[in-house]
Amino acid sequence: MCGRTACSLAADNLRRACAYRDRRGRQRQPDWLRQERYQPSYNKGPQSSGPVLLSRRHLHQDADSSERVLMDMRWGLVPSWFKQDDPSKLQFNTSNCRSDTMLSKSSYKGALLKGKRCVVLADGFYEWQQQQNGGKQPYFIYFPQSKDAMDKEMEGDEEWKGWRLLTMAGIFDCWEPPGGGETLYTYTIITVDASKDVSFIHHRQLELDHFLELVSLPDQGQAVSPSASSNKSATWLK
Repeated sequence: MCGRTACSLAADNLRRACAYRDRRGRQRQPDWLRQERYQPSYNKGPQSSGPVLLSRRHLHQDADSSERVLMDMRWGLVPSWFKQDDPSKLQFNTSNCRSDTMLSKSSYKGALLKGKRCVVLADGFYEWQQQQNGGKQPYFIYFPQSKDAMDKEMEGDEEWKGWRLLTMAGIFDCWEPPGGGETLYTYTIITVDASKDVSFIHHRQLELDHFLELVSLPDQGQAVSPSASSNKSATWLK
């Protein structure tokens, strides 16, 4: 599972890091929606907001489905059918949802059947391993980086060569206050059974693309490269 992430890139660099090719093969960068709400942070938890990537068609029905947009949403899905006037009154935790049961959960089923899929973005996420002495060993989990990734976050470069973002499969929903007011966009992160390389920390992990690395904190000792999976971001957004 995931209860804490980091996303430290500035808004413009986040946009550059999410460059993609559209249906015509043109190199594009996603447009920001509500960019002013995005706040970089090394410590993001449930109920805080974070950046997600989604198809523009979710917001404009006549848009090309290959066009992507960035949007700041609140972590912890509030289903559209929730009738109370305060989303914090939701009685259960919706920051993560299990891939094997999400279709049986009313909180997620509606959004999933409507195709409200997104990719949640982060530098990486934190997980804690239970120790025999009762303590917990923190780990920061992220995609492998080039040795000088942090030195390549220069403004103006056509191709992003800086930090490679972690891309996590998620679903989102739109909740409208019963008494009227601004629509609230929220998301949840999908989890699956942990791979053999991650299970020593926790029995669940996020639905991720490609490789991961795990670094124990605070001394950043051992690093492990779990096995690869296929790149699914583009397909998941459709």
